[in-house]
Amino acid sequence: MQEELITIGELAARTRLSLKALRLYGDRGLLPPAEVDPRTGFRRYGLAQVERARRIALLRATGMPLALIATVLDSRGPEPAALLAAYWREQESAHLARRDAVGYAREVLTGRNPTMDEIAEREVAEQKVLFTRRHVTAADLPDFLASSTELLLTHLRETGACLSGPIFAVYDGLVSEDSDGPVELCAPTQNAVEPTPQIGIRIEPAHREAYLTRTKNQAGFAAMAAAHDALGTWLTEHGHTRSAANREIYYPNWPTAAPDDHVADIAIPFT
Repeated sequence: MQEELITIGELAARTRLSLKALRLYGDRGLLPPAEVDPRTGFRRYGLAQVERARRIALLRATGMPLALIATVLDSRGPEPAALLAAYWREQESAHLARRDAVGYAREVLTGRNPTMDEIAEREVAEQKVLFTRRHVTAADLPDFLASSTELLLTHLRETGACLSGPIFAVYDGLVSEDSDGPVELCAPTQNAVEPTPQIGIRIEPAHREAYLTRTKNQAGFAAMAAAHDALGTWLTEHGHTRSAANREIYYPNWPTAAPDDHVADIAIPFT
């Protein structure tokens, strides 16, 4: 028996989703039509897709990105609920980080020129690094950091080399919703390695830097941006000159760290 199909307009009426949203979900593979008329392009959907559309709308209401929604909906058993819980933990952590950033911005806007007493200085030795570089906005940054880390670590494993220090990102320009860097992700090594079309090799000069340590619950984008700003203000107040681009150093415990564990440093080299 042939399945009953409904038009995209009927699906929109049953789910309260707009035609634009339904077309977007279809084009992204989230909710492909059961049938498309080759002559007119009209889309028709199965009745079971009403429930899938409903679930997409529910997950979008939480702010979940479409790519993750696809993973959730294609999972089975208890995994969809577990993925939603993990996503929401990340959102709550990001909210806490934004709250700290708002507090810092409030201090700046009221003219109190906040300082961070925990800013320290250290010497960093010269090191050889593998690096990959890309222009990315704030929205693209997490994927760039994750994929580039895997790219660099895979190259090290395949060449029999190993890390000689924590991976770090060099921000050669501002990364925000409107500004796209660029950003270099660097992996230090003391071993002999060859470059590839995607991976370069260079020497990171020895330098003195001012830095701030960050815990897992301080490592959201907004809170890290506030820390970068505070370091820049500190350099100006102390009469120092920036000698290289801002950077973030990421420690290996990041994936498993508790909220109050030290997972990263923000640093600015100076003279």
